Amino acid sequence: MTRIDAHHHVWDLAARPHGWLDPEPLAPIRRTFTLDDLAGPAAAAGVSATVLVQVLPDLTETREFLALAAESDLVAGVVGWIDLTAPDAADTLAGLPAGLVGVRHGVQSEPDPDWLTRPDVRRGLAAVAEAGLAYDLLTLPHQLPAAVDTVTAMPELTFVLDHLSKPPIAAGELEPWRSRILELAARPNVFCKLSGMVTEADWKSWQVADLRPYAETVLEAFGPERVMFGSDWPVCLLAAGYDQVAQAADDLCAGLSEGERAEVFAGTARRAYRLH
Repeated sequence: MTRIDAHHHVWDLAARPHGWLDPEPLAPIRRTFTLDDLAGPAAAAGVSATVLVQVLPDLTETREFLALAAESDLVAGVVGWIDLTAPDAADTLAGLPAGLVGVRHGVQSEPDPDWLTRPDVRRGLAAVAEAGLAYDLLTLPHQLPAAVDTVTAMPELTFVLDHLSKPPIAAGELEPWRSRILELAARPNVFCKLSGMVTEADWKSWQVADLRPYAETVLEAFGPERVMFGSDWPVCLLAAGYDQVAQAADDLCAGLSEGERAEVFAGTARRAYRLH
C-alpha cells in the first residue's frame, strides 16, 4: 500500500533562531533536522511521499521549503506560511513558486480565541481559497468554536485540522473536545490529520489504548475518506520514534477495510492537498 506522510517538519538552527525550542522539555529535539534524517525512517515505514509543513511564521522559511521540495523525490507538497492579515496576501501567494499546497498559521499561539473570525484573517483565507490551496487549522480545543464558525462561513475553502486540535490525551478527557470535533466534522470542507497524538499523551508511558478514543472519534466523525496519517516528525521524537508513530497509526486503523486504510494512508492526503 502506498503511504503518504501528510505532516512533518524540518528545521535548521544555523539558519534562524527557533525560540519555541528553548523550554527544557524540548531539549531532545533542539538540533537541526533535515530531509536526509527523515528519508531512512520514512522508507522503513513504507512512506513514499510527504507533505512538509511550516514551522515558523516566516515567508523566507516557506520559500526555502519550496526549494527543498523542488529538489526532493520525497516531498510532494509544502504547507507554508504567509501573513493572512496583510492586504497583499493574494499577491504574496501568487508570487510563490510551484509546490505550495496549503497555508498554515499558528492559531494555537494567538491569545484571541476568535482570531479566525477576524475580518482581516477571513480576507486572507479567501485569498487562500482563490489560489486553490488548503488551509491547515492549528488550533487548541478552546479555539474550535471559532474554527466551526469559519469553516461554515467559507465552504469554498478546504480546511485540514492538524493533530486532532490537540485533545487532552494525557488527562484522558474527551469533553468538550469530542462534541466540538463532531460539530466541525459535520462541515464537508474539513479534513483531519491523524497526527500529533503521542505528544499530547504521556511522553514516557503512552500506549495505543490511550490514543484510541481520540482516533476513533475522528474516524467516526470525519470518516476515513477525510482522515489522513501524519507523523509530526521530528516533534514526535519527544515521545516516540517514527516507526512507533507509524505502527500506532496502523494499530488504530486495524479495524478499517483495506480501502478505508488506503484512504487514511494516501488517498485523503492526495485529495485534500491535490497532490500529483
